[in-house]
Amino acid sequence: MVTAKSGIKRAPAKRRAMKAKAETRGLTPAECRLDMLSGVAEEVRERVIKEGGEIIGTYKDPLGGSALLSCILPISKVEPTPFQRDLSDAHHKKLADVIDKTGMFLDPIICVTAPKEGFWTPNGMHRLMALRRLGAKSVTALVVPNREVAWQILALNTEKAHNLREKSLEVIRIYRGLIDEDATRVESGFSFYLEEAAFVTMGICYENNAKFAGGAYNSIVKRLEKFSAEPISKALKVHEKHAELLQELDARVAEVMKKLKDKGFVSPYLRAFVVARINPLRWIQGEPPALEEVLKTMTGRAVKFNTEKIKQADLASTGGAADDAE
Repeated sequence: MVTAKSGIKRAPAKRRAMKAKAETRGLTPAECRLDMLSGVAEEVRERVIKEGGEIIGTYKDPLGGSALLSCILPISKVEPTPFQRDLSDAHHKKLADVIDKTGMFLDPIICVTAPKEGFWTPNGMHRLMALRRLGAKSVTALVVPNREVAWQILALNTEKAHNLREKSLEVIRIYRGLIDEDATRVESGFSFYLEEAAFVTMGICYENNAKFAGGAYNSIVKRLEKFSAEPISKALKVHEKHAELLQELDARVAEVMKKLKDKGFVSPYLRAFVVARINPLRWIQGEPPALEEVLKTMTGRAVKFNTEKIKQADLASTGGAADDAE
């Protein structure tokens, strides 16, 4: 942890990969040749053939040397991973139009083997659905023998920035997928995949209420929610408890907002204003209380919130996310 001048402890900044000297890492083109598969890669080859696919090439990844398979898969055997963002109807239809005009599919999807049968694509849902819209029989795919790549979708999928709701829902879906794979693994071991522990808690809230106003509480949860050294099956119960408290808090905040609106207060920052008024972290120096304690304190303050003392001028200086912004 890093201590700021204010005395508040903050998480250290994330480290980025250092820029390396040109052409000092990985394999040469000749070294990427791969004529024989073994181990898990051979099992994946057999899976592709069993599922009716065709292997058109195998090679070693130029950066890390991992075995990869370039394949043509039956489109009926490929599904998006169950934990990624929701399909954009407009995006996949636009892709379908472009692919139809070119008459070629030039951007292979990434696939891993699904747990029981078929394949998952952690990076290619919209391209897959665009091809299905066009009635395609097959899809070009780069099949990765290491299924762990499916959990890394947040790190891989950078072509479109997530908003808070999308990222939180994606993270909780990944989390549930991890539990299905092996619920005994330690939560902190997946921090790279999940990015922020707060996304797990927020994701549960969005599952329960798609219109949950997470932006008003995200800075608080992000500051206090940490990855646990407990197994993910046990850690999830803590996130569920925090989500329950967070939703109870939001319900009480909504009641205060209604009272203010009934008094004629109008502002796109009304929720942010109420949350700021009841947030105890504004006055705390040094180590803050646990998230559960803070949420309970805020709920108690929301219940006792005196709207009679609020003036329109108090809202004028309110900033932050608008009430409907995510």
